[in-house]
Amino acid sequence: MRSIRTQIKYAVATLLVAVGFSTMVLAGEEQLDALFDRLADPELANWQQVENEIWGIWSKSGSDTADLLLERGRQAMAAGDMPAAIDHLSALIDHAPQFAEGYNARATAYFQAGLLGLSMRDIEATLALNPRHFGALSGLAMIFEQVGDEARALDAYRMVNAIHPHRPNVKDAMKRLEAGLGETAL
Repeated sequence: MRSIRTQIKYAVATLLVAVGFSTMVLAGEEQLDALFDRLADPELANWQQVENEIWGIWSKSGSDTADLLLERGRQAMAAGDMPAAIDHLSALIDHAPQFAEGYNARATAYFQAGLLGLSMRDIEATLALNPRHFGALSGLAMIFEQVGDEARALDAYRMVNAIHPHRPNVKDAMKRLEAGLGETAL
C-alpha cells in the first residue's frame, strides 16, 4: 500500500498532467480560431502558409504513438499501399478514437482504395469531431460528385468555400456544378 505522501504526489502529478493537457487543447483551439479567422479573409495572400499551419495542428494528437501511426499510414498511402495504410490508420483510431485526423486520413485511404461507403463513414466521424475540417468536406464533395449527386456535391463544396475561400479547385468545382445544375453564383 502506498504511503499518504506517495498518494498525494500521484494526485498532484495527475492533476498537473490533466491541467497541462487541458491548457494545451485550449491553446490549440485558440490558435486554430485565429488561423481560421485569417483564412476567412478573401484578400489573404499567404493562405497556403495558414492552411499548412492548420494541417500541422490537426496532425498532432498529443500522443507519440498516435502521431507515429498517422505518419506510417500517410507513408503507406504515398507508396500506394492502401491495405497497409488502412491497417496503420485503423490502429491509430483504436489508440486515439477522439483524434479527428486519424479518421480523415483513413477516409482518404478508403477513397483511394475505391471504398466510398467506408470513406463516407470516416468523413462523418471526422466532421463530428472537427466540423471545420475543410479536407473532410472536400472529400465528401468529391464522393458526391463521383456518385452523380451533383446537388449535394455543390452543397459540400460551398461549405468548404465558406471555411476556406482560397482553394482554386473548389471554386472551379463550384462553377462547373452550378453550370451543370443551371444555377448561378450569388
